[in-house]
Amino acid sequence: MDIQGRKLIKIATAGSVDDGKSTLIGRLLYETNSLTTDKIEAIERNSRQRGYDYLDFSLATDGLVAEREQGITIDVAHIYFNTNKTNFIVADTPGHVEYTRNMVTGASTSQVAIILIDARKGVIEQTYRHFFISNLLRIGHVVVAINKMDLVDYNEDVFLKIKADFDALVAKSNFSEDQITFIPVSALKGENITRKSDHMPWYVGNTLLDHLEVLEPQDLQESAVARFPVQYVIRPKTEAYHDFRGFSGKLYGNSLQVGDQVTVLPSGNVSTIKGIHFFDQEIDAAAPGASVVITLEDEVDCSRGDMIVKVGEEPSSEKSISATLCQVNSKNLRVGQKYILQHGVNRVLAKVEQIESKIHADFSGTEETEQLKLNDIGKVQLRLSKPVHFDSYQTNKSNGAFILIDEGSFDTVSVGFIE
Repeated sequence: MDIQGRKLIKIATAGSVDDGKSTLIGRLLYETNSLTTDKIEAIERNSRQRGYDYLDFSLATDGLVAEREQGITIDVAHIYFNTNKTNFIVADTPGHVEYTRNMVTGASTSQVAIILIDARKGVIEQTYRHFFISNLLRIGHVVVAINKMDLVDYNEDVFLKIKADFDALVAKSNFSEDQITFIPVSALKGENITRKSDHMPWYVGNTLLDHLEVLEPQDLQESAVARFPVQYVIRPKTEAYHDFRGFSGKLYGNSLQVGDQVTVLPSGNVSTIKGIHFFDQEIDAAAPGASVVITLEDEVDCSRGDMIVKVGEEPSSEKSISATLCQVNSKNLRVGQKYILQHGVNRVLAKVEQIESKIHADFSGTEETEQLKLNDIGKVQLRLSKPVHFDSYQTNKSNGAFILIDEGSFDTVSVGFIE
């Protein structure tokens, strides 16, 4: 919640070339009064110059010159808008296969995915990829926006055919039916975006914006346990706080409160939370996402890179991990190569022991491979120089993700999701 009591929903959008994704986002911005006057004037001016008899809202989001010239989305843009009830952050991700890495990184922190489908084309190869990545990233809810309904005469049969085709994909995924919502829209005409369409009386559901506002952040999160990776040990150099020893970090997964019995990893020492400090206040409990300082009843060994968890909720601690990787660097990943693995605030050396398979991002299966190339997704086995304290990505996103870093250039090579 912000200071005005609004909830926050993080959205990733994906669509194929010319599906109208940028137009849809621009329409949402316009309808929620989130565009500045000069931006609206620029859209009106550019639309006239192009000879359009309508406002081209895609100009509100395609920020790169190359995007505007080609009419496609290349990079990931983060766009903000709000209503009286909700703040929204939209990661506008590209849909092309050569930008798979951009979609993976852009959608990795999102709670909701909006997948656009052109009503004239239906479910196509890129739709498979967009949904596969949403499934890989364990996004909490998917909205399938079937766009350009105005170009198929708002035909219900077209909508139902696409829905049936997409349902076949859902059956191959980890999603349940109640995590998928289908909405027929026309972003260009503004139908079912923020107002109900008179042209589609057969559709009885919410508009896109109304549906997004109904979603609750807590319902979109994985059922997780508390994870508090220590970023810094605080020892003030003042007489008033001579005996103060606090551990600062950001809390993930679930809440912690004063009096909780906790285990400090890797030492395994057990103590009790004595206090939780948020800026200059002492609070009784910390919610997920809060950056706080925790003090413990006992003088235990705890330093940067350690993790504080509740007793009985300890994560796995292993030197070998199985993970799904998305290759985000043009340097191919091969067996035997060594990298720096960054997991939270921890960095350890990692060696690629095995590439089990390359995964086809269309739910068609896997194939054997000796290397992973840029934008490839594959399953690998990694051997670490020392244990890390991890959960599976499915159980706890924050503690189940990592990146691989090139030892020489320090470039990010892969993003990983622990099995």
